[in-house]
Amino acid sequence: MTQTPDNAPGLLTRREWLKAGTVIALASQSVSTAAAQDNPSDTPVPIVCGQIGTTHAHAAGKLAAMLGQPQNWKVAGWSEPDPQRRAAVADRKPYAEVPAMSEAELLAVPDLAAVAVETDFDQATQAALRAIQAGKHVHLDKPGGVDHVAFSQMRRAAEAAGLTVQMGYMLRYNPAFELLLHAVREGWLGEVTEVDASMGKLADPASRRQLVLQPGGAMFEIGCHLIDIVVTLLGEPTQVETFSTPSADDGVPDNQLAVLVYPRATANVRANFTDPFGGPRRRFNVTGTQGSFEIAPLESGVVQLSLKRAVGDFEQGRRTVRLDLVGGRYDGEFADLARVIRGEKRLAWDAAHDIAVHGTTLRAAGIWNPL
Repeated sequence: MTQTPDNAPGLLTRREWLKAGTVIALASQSVSTAAAQDNPSDTPVPIVCGQIGTTHAHAAGKLAAMLGQPQNWKVAGWSEPDPQRRAAVADRKPYAEVPAMSEAELLAVPDLAAVAVETDFDQATQAALRAIQAGKHVHLDKPGGVDHVAFSQMRRAAEAAGLTVQMGYMLRYNPAFELLLHAVREGWLGEVTEVDASMGKLADPASRRQLVLQPGGAMFEIGCHLIDIVVTLLGEPTQVETFSTPSADDGVPDNQLAVLVYPRATANVRANFTDPFGGPRRRFNVTGTQGSFEIAPLESGVVQLSLKRAVGDFEQGRRTVRLDLVGGRYDGEFADLARVIRGEKRLAWDAAHDIAVHGTTLRAAGIWNPL
């Protein structure tokens, strides 16, 4: 981790940064994962797990992440109800590395403790509920289904059973967002007054045909990542205003804006599937009465930090902070879930939070109104 002040030359090395103690309070999961790999003798017995579904956009990456952590996970197999889809992926990595089986066979595997649910959105909530009813912990990929009542019931059922449901919001485990949450919690930015966030990409024709079949468009599919962080920072909004300006007449809401209203703040969240440079332009900016914190591009680990007053080892002014990215995009999720299942910690996000995020996402996508 390094920082480059705008008004001073030189860099802080990551070792100097950690020694200074500025972000020791951050339980950086990527660092914890690296430490575990450096000390294999301390690694506990791997947790038996599996995957239900292969059609979510993150499905292959999630299975690969579990396979890539043999110190944490022993993948028993995967299931896919659609025979054509099952045949299409069976010989591809990472699916070819573990057995295919029916969902019932997977849930009956001896010592199976957890499953990752990677189905289409309309099947996600019920697949997660079946796993919970079978006594399994669940990694449920975002945003978790389109029926808010069913989603809420599923999350409460898991909590009542003492089972963990970890939602697949990968930004939670990005070190830049870990630092942001720490900064807001510790008051570095004062009172938050504004959040401005955007996530985009250029959807190809095949993706657009798929998007026609699901409600909510770009905001539901990827804007949910941003909404999860906003709700973590500010809670559930008092009001949600939505705007949609589609670029074509194929029925896809591909260019959306939601304004989340709070008593003393607003959050603008954009999701745009018509942006040819969407990846590099993804960003998350938080402004408060004492400073601002901008992450851009979204998963780069690069932060522009502006402070009205000195905080810890940060002097007053504006600087660039570059945080180390260790491991893959989803590694932090599954390293954290393993620790939770082993009883080493509690998941930081409970059912109430996930229900608030789900409801806010549906409202922001224009497909649900609680009134």
